[in-house]
Amino acid sequence: MLIPKKTKYRYSHIIKYEGHAKGNQEVSFGDYGLQAQEGTYISNKAIEAGRKVISPFIKKGGKMWIRVFPQLGKTKKPLEVRMGSGKGSVESWVAVVKAGTIIFEVQGLPKDVAYKVLKQVSYKLPKNNGEAKFKYKDVERNKKRNREKRKKTVNKGGDISRLSFRTNCSKNEK
Repeated sequence: MLIPKKTKYRYSHIIKYEGHAKGNQEVSFGDYGLQAQEGTYISNKAIEAGRKVISPFIKKGGKMWIRVFPQLGKTKKPLEVRMGSGKGSVESWVAVVKAGTIIFEVQGLPKDVAYKVLKQVSYKLPKNNGEAKFKYKDVERNKKRNREKRKKTVNKGGDISRLSFRTNCSKNEK
């Protein structure tokens, strides 16, 4: 099970899952990923169940990445305890997943098998209450966009790129 080794404070404030994710919205490491369409709390048990579904398909040829970690402790007071006397003890650990967050990524599987596996994983994750038809979506890596990002990071270092040099030369020639 995934739990934090150590926390700075014993209890934490609730982190909201409403809104869209700021990062972790694209498949970065693998070829295919599972993306949340709505925000939710995903428990460490659900993440472990998803990992167990993916593991047999990967075997030795593929790789798997879990892109979320259960860092929020959910507290609960025991039954039949009177009001007061502080906050309850940590009952479980959950990952806060906002809409658009990539949860799992896989690599080294054929497309049809990868989609089948990620569909099975989505059955293990928390379900919706009937408001939306699909809560999780299988996404593919956008290789063209990643190449463009790499080119931009190479040219950010202050080096004059060939493209800008060519455009400057052509302006001077006119």
